[in-house]
Amino acid sequence: MDYRIISIGTLSTHELWDHPTPPRTAHATTTLIRSGDRTILVDPGLPPQIITARLSERTGLTPDDITDVFLTNFRPSHRMGLSAFEQAKWFISERERETIGPALIEQYQNTEDEDVQQLLQYEVSLLKKCDAAPDTLAPQVDLFPCPGFTPGTCGLLLLETNTTTLIAGDAVATAEHFEQGRILRGANDIELAQESFIEAVEIADVIVPGHDNLIINKSKNRF
Repeated sequence: MDYRIISIGTLSTHELWDHPTPPRTAHATTTLIRSGDRTILVDPGLPPQIITARLSERTGLTPDDITDVFLTNFRPSHRMGLSAFEQAKWFISERERETIGPALIEQYQNTEDEDVQQLLQYEVSLLKKCDAAPDTLAPQVDLFPCPGFTPGTCGLLLLETNTTTLIAGDAVATAEHFEQGRILRGANDIELAQESFIEAVEIADVIVPGHDNLIINKSKNRF
């Protein structure tokens, strides 16, 4: 089993930076995992054409080489590039799938704006294509539920011989959030998100955050 960062994500505005920056389009950090006969892309957060180019630049692979796509949550910044991987199986945690679906339907029923309805129909169509992920996605690649930022936020735990790596999604948003012990603003359940953050830090030697480059967890004393 091996993994590689395909694209380093960013927040629309970084709430923990001392110097303000103009808002930008948020996109999640994208990671490629190869294990057994599975080639898994996690959180394709850039638009299809761009994520396809990054995949080629970083690995030499094409979208047709991807067997599975896993979303750590259903926020748009984690799935902008989904349409580039129509041949792959799409996975998301069962809890995220079962909580987001009814919420989208309720929003649809409560709006008369045709543009909003059309957008919500598109969101539902994407969600329907996402299967509930099994507990083990591939050899040495296990689901790691870390709810709180969204109801069903879920990472992937990569079990190597001497190192445990957690693709944490928005449970650990950036290096600054990790260093300051902070959760990302706008969490669905703050207390649950704090518990997930603590658990992530306790278990992982290396953390791939939701919107930053990978973090070496020096508190584990293995580096």
